[in-house]
Amino acid sequence: MEQVIGSVQEVNKPAARLSKNSKLFKTIINTIKDKKGEGIVVLDLRKISEAVADYFILCDGRSHIQVKSIADAIRDEVEETCEEKPYHLELGEKWTLVDYVNIVVHVFQQEQRQFYSLESLWADAERTEY
Repeated sequence: MEQVIGSVQEVNKPAARLSKNSKLFKTIINTIKDKKGEGIVVLDLRKISEAVADYFILCDGRSHIQVKSIADAIRDEVEETCEEKPYHLELGEKWTLVDYVNIVVHVFQQEQRQFYSLESLWADAERTEY
């Protein structure tokens, strides 16, 4: 019986939170910079109980080609460096999402970023610009 209780307690343990010093976080930020992503903003959602991730990382590209290039580079570099594949990937011309569960990356064309204004939707999150 003690073995069963121990197993249940392990399953119900909250997932470990990531930090900005994590390899995954640094790899994503550096890849966006390497691909000349603009307006890089990190929203720290760890203190918001309703949040679906620890961090949202937002950036924009000047064209749909650059948006795709940034998202592809993030996916490839994270897989190579961190040996992690995205949990979910939504490729679009104006907004691409790369979801690593604890970190969700949003790559926009500038007009779409302004229209959806995720920064204002999560205004109570700590905001860091890179």
